[in-house]
Amino acid sequence: MNQIASQYDPRAVEEGKYAFWESSGFFSPTDHPDRKNFSIVIPPPNVTGVLHMGHALNNTLQDVLVRWRRMAGDNVLWVPGTDHAGIATQVVVERELAREGLTKEALGREKFLERVWQWRRESGDTILVQLKSLGCSCAWDYLCFTMDEKLSRAVLETFIQLYEEGLIYRDKYLVNWCPRCQTALSDLESPGKETAGAFYTIRYPLEEDGHLDIATTRPETMLGDTAVAVHPEDERYRHLVGRRAVLPLVGRKLPIIAEAYVDPTFGTGCLKVTPAHDLNDYRIGLRHGLEQVNILTPDGRINENGLQFAGLTVEEGRKKVVEELKEKGHLIKIEPYRHSVPHCFRCGTMAEPYLSTQWFVRTKQLAEPAIKAVREGRTRIVPKQYENWYLDWMENIMDWCISRQIWWGHRIPAWYCQACDELHVGRRAPTACAKCGDSEFREETDVLDTWYSSALWPFSTMGWPDRTAELERFYPTGVLATAFDIINFWVARMMMMGLHFMKDVPFHDVYIHGLIRDAMRRKISKTLGNVIDPVDLMEKYGTDALRFTLTALCVQGRDIALRDEVLEGYKHFMNKIWNASRLVLSNMEGLDLSGPDIDKGELSLEDTWILGRLSELTSSTQKALEEFRFNDYALDLYHFFWHEYCDWYLEAKKLDFYSSDAARKRRGSLLAGYVLEILLRLLHPAIPFITEEIWQRLTQGRSGASIMVAPWPEAPSRPVVQEEIGGFEFIKEIISAVRNMKSELGIPVARKGTLVLRGGEDGLLERVRKNEPLVLQLAQMNAIQYSERQVSGVYAGSMVQGVEIIMLLEGLMDVEAERERLNRELQKMSRDKVKFMEKLKNPQFLERAPEEVIQKTRSALQQFEEKENHLQKSYQRISALMDTKE
Repeated sequence: MNQIASQYDPRAVEEGKYAFWESSGFFSPTDHPDRKNFSIVIPPPNVTGVLHMGHALNNTLQDVLVRWRRMAGDNVLWVPGTDHAGIATQVVVERELAREGLTKEALGREKFLERVWQWRRESGDTILVQLKSLGCSCAWDYLCFTMDEKLSRAVLETFIQLYEEGLIYRDKYLVNWCPRCQTALSDLESPGKETAGAFYTIRYPLEEDGHLDIATTRPETMLGDTAVAVHPEDERYRHLVGRRAVLPLVGRKLPIIAEAYVDPTFGTGCLKVTPAHDLNDYRIGLRHGLEQVNILTPDGRINENGLQFAGLTVEEGRKKVVEELKEKGHLIKIEPYRHSVPHCFRCGTMAEPYLSTQWFVRTKQLAEPAIKAVREGRTRIVPKQYENWYLDWMENIMDWCISRQIWWGHRIPAWYCQACDELHVGRRAPTACAKCGDSEFREETDVLDTWYSSALWPFSTMGWPDRTAELERFYPTGVLATAFDIINFWVARMMMMGLHFMKDVPFHDVYIHGLIRDAMRRKISKTLGNVIDPVDLMEKYGTDALRFTLTALCVQGRDIALRDEVLEGYKHFMNKIWNASRLVLSNMEGLDLSGPDIDKGELSLEDTWILGRLSELTSSTQKALEEFRFNDYALDLYHFFWHEYCDWYLEAKKLDFYSSDAARKRRGSLLAGYVLEILLRLLHPAIPFITEEIWQRLTQGRSGASIMVAPWPEAPSRPVVQEEIGGFEFIKEIISAVRNMKSELGIPVARKGTLVLRGGEDGLLERVRKNEPLVLQLAQMNAIQYSERQVSGVYAGSMVQGVEIIMLLEGLMDVEAERERLNRELQKMSRDKVKFMEKLKNPQFLERAPEEVIQKTRSALQQFEEKENHLQKSYQRISALMDTKE
């Protein structure tokens, strides 16, 4: 048997493993017609991206599922790939050009796209390399990119079909617009940010006598006002409906209209209506037939409709408009006001409501089957709380703006006749206009929203529109694992597109995990300076430790607070696995390694216990994975391996390991190896590298080429006998009782004395007799007496299942001297504790000391209190013993 290194070194263990798996073809799906098919499509990371903690969590969980299902015998396909990330990628390349003194306009569209493709070839695979470092067992021969020819064909075909069905249309609409990127943004791409602004109250003169005071957060947009609205039942203003106000600074006559949308309790109860620069105003304008006056250029400056303010930026324009309003007596007051303002999700620029011609998908018709599929359980969303989130979005869904005014992306397949402007949509450029017969056309310059191609991902990656073998075998996919923040961006749209084009749901289960937060539960952001790099964590703690941490912390419905001490703790767990395996392997050296006979007659009490518990563990881990309870899967294995296998079973087996009886040594060693091998297989999905290393040395090629294609453990056919498990549990309780008494009395664990046992139900003491060497070994005692007579002298006592456990203290400790020592320590502890308490009561310390120092002081006080509590219990126990003696 190969020697295992004395120290666990993650780098040495990880080296070469991934290349071995990949070159062996273990990641590719098998072709066994009698096996189940299971597939996952990776949420494609942006081609611009590098691995962040969200990727690390999401892909670790996917890999756990994939490795488990592969070992369970399924034909498994995990499709990897990247997203072309239209706006994000264009911004990156534009910045690169700017460093060279160039712009995309100077290059022209075709040359610019060549630069983007060049950048993609040189830098676009960074995150894929990092996913391999994380251990992700993707089928790399199925690697996809949303701009690949295969996926681009799917994009084209779906667009044509939806257009021909009347589900894609082109119209003028008010959209969120990024002046920096100069493109439309969906609501999801322009999240609101809490912003410190102001509430400006402006006086609008009436055409005849009087005035109206109107409050707004955007005084510069008044240049585009075309009406004033009041609630039809507002007694203050009903008499003014039908009259006209005069727009300050401009002079435009504004009709005063009755509109139920207006909230009479907000502001002054009057609303300035700017149909070209506010979505609600836009809808009011359509209902009332109002003029739409656009005052902005695409780059966010005021245009000629802004009169004397033309050419100013929005911020400059606001300042100048407010100055003039003040000068002319129209500005009544300015009040501070915090409100949510949309910002571009890529560049952070404030988005502007902007009236422009865009392409849209009619989503109501597509959403209905997707709602029904979830309600009927054809797609299950886990945890269930996110089902309501999904349904609420889908039941109130708005049409989807799918056009973007950028160059990088799938170009919309539309052309306009140069002679008559007739629109033509098709798979290729038209040769003659269907309306006027002209042959000159200009191509649509807009591209599709990145999320459009992502919405097709579950079936475009498998070859649609062709009916491929992959679609037949692996669609619908088994699970989609993703974060809750893209349920509306992506999950909902994949459901709509999958049901429409494939006539089936894209996945049976959607598992929604939380977000990674820092140790203080704050959102990870560059602004806060708390970004955590998973690559750094893999270097520091090892990849397996990071993966196990993420799996163990993944509780359904909760975000994850990532702390260094937790990572450090699970690195210790990797060390524990390594050292326990070294012990087992060293005792199997030179043995005949044919499978151990686990016939009942061959088993000791601890053997029947561990095999019974192993059977229960195998069932519980299987169920946890089936129900996406990743934390339960990981923690069950952690506690079993550390506390049951190592702390109890291996300690018990040392009697066999070091026995002079060769047969006993062989049987004990092989059984310990047998249990270890099953545990390694159960652990493998979460910690693939260390389990592969140990498994190879343990099995020496007898059980297959790799643990990742070894069979998933099944619960042993031999039924679990609770009485057999309970037998060893009783022994454990006795040993624990002895250890606790020693701890409470300050007796070193290795100091040995005599136990006296008496009482209890029939058979319990006999069980101890049969396993006396085991009890003495683990309790670290010299002898056990079985007596019903009264015990004399000083002793400590406990009770387990009716059996009285008496530990004779003669020779173990000087009781009087120990009581005095404890009393001295308690007095010193009390004095030291007071110093920390006084410090924390001092207002000057709390005001001036750094937060880190205050926390350390609080932590030190807590440690003093815990130690004092332990000493107090020991002192009371000793005092009670002295009183008994007297």
